[in-house]
Amino acid sequence: MEFKCPGGGNFGTPSLKIKKCPNCGADIELFSTDVKASCYNCGFVAYSDMNSCIFYCEHARECIGPVAYDRIMSQRDDI
Repeated sequence: MEFKCPGGGNFGTPSLKIKKCPNCGADIELFSTDVKASCYNCGFVAYSDMNSCIFYCEHARECIGPVAYDRIMSQRDDI
Protein backbone atom coordinates (compact mmCIF):
# COMPACT_ATOMS: atom_id res chain seq x y z
CA MET A 1 0.00 0.00 0.00
CA GLU A 2 1.36 3.40 -1.00
CA PHE A 3 1.63 6.08 1.68
CA LYS A 4 -0.61 9.08 1.08
CA CYS A 5 -0.08 12.16 3.18
CA PRO A 6 -3.31 13.11 5.02
CA GLY A 7 -2.49 16.81 4.68
CA GLY A 8 -2.63 16.68 0.88
CA GLY A 9 -6.21 15.42 0.76
CA ASN A 10 -7.82 18.85 0.41
CA PHE A 11 -5.91 19.53 -2.78
CA GLY A 12 -7.22 16.60 -4.80
CA THR A 13 -10.85 17.69 -4.72
CA PRO A 14 -11.16 21.30 -3.55
CA SER A 15 -14.19 22.36 -1.55
CA LEU A 16 -15.93 25.72 -1.87
CA LYS A 17 -16.52 28.13 0.99
CA ILE A 18 -18.58 31.30 0.58
CA LYS A 19 -17.65 34.29 2.75
CA LYS A 20 -19.52 37.57 2.98
CA CYS A 21 -17.43 40.58 2.05
CA PRO A 22 -17.16 42.78 5.15
CA ASN A 23 -16.84 45.83 2.91
CA CYS A 24 -19.90 45.51 0.63
CA GLY A 25 -21.74 42.31 1.66
CA ALA A 26 -21.26 40.46 -1.63
CA ASP A 27 -20.32 36.78 -1.72
CA ILE A 28 -16.63 35.88 -2.01
CA GLU A 29 -15.85 32.37 -3.25
CA LEU A 30 -12.86 30.76 -1.56
CA PHE A 31 -11.82 27.26 -2.53
CA SER A 32 -9.91 25.09 -0.08
CA THR A 33 -6.87 25.50 -2.34
CA ASP A 34 -7.00 29.33 -2.27
CA VAL A 35 -4.98 31.43 0.12
CA LYS A 36 -6.93 34.56 -0.77
CA ALA A 37 -9.64 35.81 -3.11
CA SER A 38 -10.88 39.24 -4.13
CA CYS A 39 -14.48 40.40 -3.96
CA TYR A 40 -15.84 40.71 -7.48
CA ASN A 41 -17.94 43.70 -6.43
CA CYS A 42 -15.52 45.97 -4.55
CA GLY A 43 -12.09 44.31 -4.74
CA PHE A 44 -11.71 43.63 -0.99
CA VAL A 45 -9.19 40.83 -0.44
CA ALA A 46 -10.39 38.03 1.83
CA TYR A 47 -7.96 35.45 3.22
CA SER A 48 -8.79 31.84 3.91
CA ASP A 49 -8.12 30.19 7.23
CA MET A 50 -5.85 27.68 5.48
CA ASN A 51 -3.45 26.22 7.98
CA SER A 52 -1.80 23.50 5.99
CA CYS A 53 1.32 21.40 6.21
CA ILE A 54 2.26 22.52 2.69
CA PHE A 55 3.64 25.72 4.17
CA TYR A 56 6.31 23.87 6.13
CA CYS A 57 6.63 20.26 4.89
CA GLU A 58 9.73 19.52 2.84
CA HIS A 59 7.72 17.04 0.70
CA ALA A 60 4.79 19.37 -0.07
CA ARG A 61 5.83 20.01 -3.69
CA GLU A 62 5.88 16.25 -4.38
CA CYS A 63 2.72 15.60 -2.39
CA ILE A 64 0.33 18.02 -4.10
CA GLY A 65 2.25 18.49 -7.34
CA PRO A 66 4.38 21.36 -8.60
CA VAL A 67 1.58 23.29 -10.32
CA ALA A 68 -0.69 23.42 -7.26
CA TYR A 69 2.26 24.06 -4.94
CA ASP A 70 3.57 26.99 -7.00
CA ARG A 71 0.08 28.53 -7.34
CA ILE A 72 -0.61 28.36 -3.62
CA MET A 73 2.81 29.63 -2.59
CA SER A 74 2.59 32.55 -5.06
CA GLN A 75 -0.64 33.71 -3.34
CA ARG A 76 0.84 33.52 0.13
CA ASP A 77 2.20 37.05 0.78
CA ASP A 78 3.88 35.69 3.97
CA ILE A 79 0.66 35.39 5.93
